[in-house]
Amino acid sequence: MVQKKRHLVKTVTWRITATTTTVIITWLVTGNFETGAIVGGFEAVVKMFLYYAHERMWLRSRYGIVAGRKA
Repeated sequence: MVQKKRHLVKTVTWRITATTTTVIITWLVTGNFETGAIVGGFEAVVKMFLYYAHERMWLRSRYGIVAGRKA
């Protein structure tokens, strides 16, 4: 059984990684750290909810699961 808090922790740790990447890329492209931080902040909030919903949908899916076998 997978607890919901596992998905929540995965969501937060992934968002830290992905948002840091977005901020750095935006900063490098625009040359403006403030723009990178704004884009990264907006992206983090929106995508955190999307990722959590995505994880929960996959948990309900039986796609790729074979009865009686572990990964």
